Amino acid sequence: MQAPITLILILVTSVVSLLAFRTPALAGRLILWPPAIDRNKQYDRLVTYGFIHADIWHLLFNMVTLFFFGRIMEGVFTELTGSVLVYVGFYLSALVVSILPTYLKHQKDPNYRSLGASGAVSAVLFAFILINPWAMIGVFFIPMPAIVFAVLYVAYSIWMDKRGGDNVNHGAHLAGAAYGVLFMIAMEPKVLNHFLAQLSRFGS
Repeated sequence: MQAPITLILILVTSVVSLLAFRTPALAGRLILWPPAIDRNKQYDRLVTYGFIHADIWHLLFNMVTLFFFGRIMEGVFTELTGSVLVYVGFYLSALVVSILPTYLKHQKDPNYRSLGASGAVSAVLFAFILINPWAMIGVFFIPMPAIVFAVLYVAYSIWMDKRGGDNVNHGAHLAGAAYGVLFMIAMEPKVLNHFLAQLSRFGS
């Protein structure tokens, strides 16, 4: 499957993340740190935070997910719009939108930091689920329908976001997932009818 943009995103994110592992100063400049945006107007951090990760497993999980679902959605976006640039805009804007609630919540908190592509990857994944809700996907090697995963993922993220304490930005996951669904429907309203029609085929 031809998916140059997804592969480029994976390559760039992996290289930047690996460099940031070795260079704390680079990680410090790219990470989402609210005071740097609020005081120093470094708005680029609303995007650059998504190109660095906490550790190799964080990076690997996000990039493997993007590899499997990003390639499919890149093709869908290109087919629906005639331009791969819409997919680029979708991914980069998902980084911004998914982190905005977190940024606004912690805007004055000098101790808060966030990093990782999870919000944008969630947007890609949920855009895929809207297209093919009954696709079987593997979750920690356990196969399940994509729509079932979506329900469990949202429920878990809401619960953990309220509970807190695990240093994972579940709010960004939820915002990214919602953005992926809303962007797809806004881009092509017929997608919603397609989704509902696919849901109705359960057991048929």
